Amino acid sequence: MAKASRSFICQSCGAVHSKWGGKCESCGEWNSLQEEVTEASAPKGLGGSKKGRSLMLSDLKGEDSKKMPRQQSGIGEFDRVTGGGLVPGSALLVGGDPGIGKSTLLLQVLCALAMKGRKCLYVSGEESVDQVRLRADRMGLAGAPVHLVAATSVRDIVSTMEDTNIALDVIVIDSIQTMYVDTIESAPGTVTQVRTSAQEITRVAKKRGVTVIFVGHVTKDGQIAGPRVLEHMVDAVLYFEGDRSHQFRILRGVKNRFGATDEIGVFEMEGAGLAEVENPSALFLAQRQVDVPGSAVLAGLEGTRPVLVEVQALVAPAPYGSPRRAVIGWDTQRLAMVLAVLETRCGIQFSGSDIFLNIAGGIRITEPAADLAVAAALISAANGIAVPADTVFFGEIGLGGEVRQIAQPDVRLKEAGKLGFERATLPRRKMPKDKKDKPADPVKVTEITHLQDLVDMFAEQRNVRRA
Repeated sequence: MAKASRSFICQSCGAVHSKWGGKCESCGEWNSLQEEVTEASAPKGLGGSKKGRSLMLSDLKGEDSKKMPRQQSGIGEFDRVTGGGLVPGSALLVGGDPGIGKSTLLLQVLCALAMKGRKCLYVSGEESVDQVRLRADRMGLAGAPVHLVAATSVRDIVSTMEDTNIALDVIVIDSIQTMYVDTIESAPGTVTQVRTSAQEITRVAKKRGVTVIFVGHVTKDGQIAGPRVLEHMVDAVLYFEGDRSHQFRILRGVKNRFGATDEIGVFEMEGAGLAEVENPSALFLAQRQVDVPGSAVLAGLEGTRPVLVEVQALVAPAPYGSPRRAVIGWDTQRLAMVLAVLETRCGIQFSGSDIFLNIAGGIRITEPAADLAVAAALISAANGIAVPADTVFFGEIGLGGEVRQIAQPDVRLKEAGKLGFERATLPRRKMPKDKKDKPADPVKVTEITHLQDLVDMFAEQRNVRRA
């Protein structure tokens, strides 16, 4: 009989320690070590005289393979992020801050699928069945044929999935941190329990062709709690983002084996649940004030979707001689780089000023094409000159001050023209060999090669105003 051993496992990174310590030596997290009892591992090597059976090999062509049509929920924003719908037998992990709307979104998705004839099961480990019904009644979804159960035992859930009389299509586990395997002597939510629970449920889901969606808690850093291997076990990882003070919610795909990554879906929180936003650019720019220094419009690209957002910058004197750098919705390190390039290559001084940068609407921008819009907002705020209201910006800035090309400029320009913008400032594009093949731009384009060209544009605007 294997002898039980005691070890201390970090609940943030999964590192195993022989004794308790206040700080994990692997990830540096404090007070994250928790004692767990594990069975001693078997001796290495197969050993014995028992032989394994030969594996059945197949080719990529797969003439006898089954077709796996996607299950579309009808919620366009959710189907966009998943790559066109749910793939049978796949496992998805949805993470987000507490109260952001994860359970609400997945309940709406399940109800939409159930109304299309799919057999769906909602497993709640945090709420009772009556509490889930109360939420569904508030959202007007009480009539959807969705099965509900309050359970935390993985053994019971697996038995239900393997029951041929039920034949489920989609199952939601809310949340994976509340599930437990009764053969492991550790509390639910620990690294061992989370890893084993997800592995058992995913194994049965792929065997039975059931789509399983896990809800995952997040840490204070915004990462999904539990072992990192959990994100490698699933087929797609989605983050539900947003500020609870704003009504907008962003569903972002960071991993997807069946579709594009960095795809986003935009939702608006309402009293009856989440409503999808088909044109997020118009929504993000609805409250924009024109003729205000420090405001520039970015023609961004999230996955395959063009999104126009407002970049706001404020440059104020530093009263205590220690300048502040506050950023919301963008990378702080990238702001420091843009400021350094403006000071070194263009001679604009920001060292004695407080800098505040905000991406309006609660969305977070990660692509480098936002560099040029941020630079335009900073130059506008520093000089007190408003950016023309009908102009959009996009482009990457290098350390030498050069403005680099970015992906799919034509898609960005088309979205800008659709929303009524007339001009765009962007990097110089590669011209096709045959200029006749180049379609006409929907807006008037100004191509620049260096950041100094952008500074000169604001200087010309200032001279025109003085004249």
